[in-house]
Amino acid sequence: MTDTTMTNQFLETGINSKDKRTQKLFRLLFMLMTILLVLPVLIILTTLIVKGGGILSIDFLFTNPTNGMTAGGIFPALLGTVWIVAVALLISVPVGIAAAIYLSEYASDNWFTRIINLAIINLAGVPSIVHALFGVGAFVIFMGIGTSILAASLTLAIMTLPVVIVATKESLQAVPPAFREACWNMGATRTQTIQRIVLPNAVSGILTGVILEVSRTTGETAPIMFTGAAFFLPVLPQSVFDQTMAMSLHLFVVSTQVPNIPEALPYGVALVLILMVLLMNSLSIALRMYLRGKKKW
Repeated sequence: MTDTTMTNQFLETGINSKDKRTQKLFRLLFMLMTILLVLPVLIILTTLIVKGGGILSIDFLFTNPTNGMTAGGIFPALLGTVWIVAVALLISVPVGIAAAIYLSEYASDNWFTRIINLAIINLAGVPSIVHALFGVGAFVIFMGIGTSILAASLTLAIMTLPVVIVATKESLQAVPPAFREACWNMGATRTQTIQRIVLPNAVSGILTGVILEVSRTTGETAPIMFTGAAFFLPVLPQSVFDQTMAMSLHLFVVSTQVPNIPEALPYGVALVLILMVLLMNSLSIALRMYLRGKKKW
């Protein structure tokens, strides 16, 4: 065999060239789709920064609204949002994780578990205004809690429960079955296996559900409008049984209900709300990356 023949054997064929062109085309298509997803976010952030960035200051963040909410700051709404989100997390995360552990580790595949899974899927599709009416009927009126942080947080917890359950369930099922079998062969019980092996290896995925819940609870307006958020209440809450202002409702109010509002004020409130979500998500993502980096598989 001559050198020329051996060289021709390694030359690119027409099929290889066509495959490369196809790969480049799909790479370009996926890149354009990614840009289309990111571009609206950048436009929104740029608009908020340009129109509302000038109003941001220490006084704006840590003082009460004045002059009928046409001046002053947003501290009651800022603190109220933290209250509502924190209490909703304390309620929904333990319940959601417990439900996911049961469905993933204990429950068998029968008609009862299929009904539960169907109910979780349907609950995720219920509009937020329906959750608001449910919160009014169940927590404010029937349980007698009244319009309060607790009632609003319970409503948000019910609304975001499917997110936590689904994310936790998928994370638990992603843990290799060999991990469980090794523990059982060493004499560990199912509960010990879940506590010491399954949950520690699934915690990074569970945080994904928590991140999604934080984003949704921070920005919801309808559920808290009827159950715990006040139109104007420049008094800081002392307990979960008090009413409070909230950032999402405050943004709605200053954008649509308050006359003679400075143009920069609604944009400033929206910018702070977005920055709150980004900060909470960034902390959760950093923790998730740290925990994921400690995995050995």
